[in-house]
Parts: sequence; structure tokens; C-alpha cells
Amino acid sequence: MKQEKEIIYFITGNNHKFKEITKLFQKEELDYDLKQKTAATIEIQASNIKEVALFKLNSVKTNFNNSYFVEDAGFFIDVPLKGFPGVYSKFVLNTIGNEGILKLINDYWNTAAHFEAVIALYFQPLDKIFIFEGSVEGKVSKEIKGTSGFGYDPIFIPNELPNNTFAELSTEEKNSVSHRAKAWQKLLIFLKAHH
Repeated sequence: MKQEKEIIYFITGNNHKFKEITKLFQKEELDYDLKQKTAATIEIQASNIKEVALFKLNSVKTNFNNSYFVEDAGFFIDVPLKGFPGVYSKFVLNTIGNEGILKLINDYWNTAAHFEAVIALYFQPLDKIFIFEGSVEGKVSKEIKGTSGFGYDPIFIPNELPNNTFAELSTEEKNSVSHRAKAWQKLLIFLKAHH
């Protein structure tokens, strides 16, 4: 009988994130079966995304004998908003949204922005936590464009695909340049090396 694949849990309530990661996962020949699990995580206001992800990971009291990871991401408008909303991305999205963000910007020709993603993995075989980071640079769109993606995707234009917002790209296109995909590639390399 063929050995069952080892389960690895992605702890998230965000189905969009899970879908993106699943697409990346399916491309690889891995000895893991990716499953989504929703668990109550505690988000803290910290000065950087890594702290938030680590705290979130440690706040998950799991009673399963598997590896699991959380992912946290932030949208940083470096010019002109000095990195806002950053670690407050989720709160700002839920309160003023993309419309509110665009109202804070006067000069659209000189914006600079980036997305950061941090995956915090509890790797059960080694009983250790590992961190994988990724970022993507770009600018802010002067209008909300596109219907795919989620969060700040409709107002972010990546430098590598400068004609579209993230929300105008297919999941495959977004995964070719995104912060989440870059962090995820590092996680994949780790998982392949440790199996």
C-alpha cells in the first residue's frame, strides 16, 4: 500500500490566499498534502510583518501532529505615505478600503509601493519554526482596476508587469511575480530539502 502523503496545514480563513498557494503547490511534486485549516489566531500590532506572523503562529495551539504555517502580508505605500498602511493593512482595508487609500494620494505619477509576505512555518519533524519572506515592488494605480485578486490588488501595479494591477492578472500571472509566490518558493525549496 502506497504511503499516505504527509499533511501540512495552511492556517488561514482567507480562501483567496489558500487558492493562490494551492495553485503554486499543485505545480510541484511534493510529498505533502496541503490542507486549509481555520484556527483562531491572534494578530498583534507590531512594527513589522515578521513579528505579526510569528506571533500569529505561536498563538495557534494545535493539537495535531503535523507541520503547519501561517502567512501574513502587508501593503506598503512608500511614497508618499511613508510605508502606510503596512502592518495595519487589514484594519485599513476593512475601514477605509482602497477608495480611502486613493484619497490620501495627490501625486500619482510619483508613487512607490511594495507588498511583503512572510510565511511562518512550524516544522514538526524538527520541532522548529522557520521564516520565509518575499516582496514585490511597484506603484499605486490612480484608480481601482480589475476584478480578480483581493485586498489591495486593484490599486497595485507591479514593476515587473507595469501595464496591469494585480487584480487584472490571472492567478498564474500574479504568481509569477507576487510577494506571496516568492515567499512560497523559498518554503517549497525547504520542504523539498527536508523530505
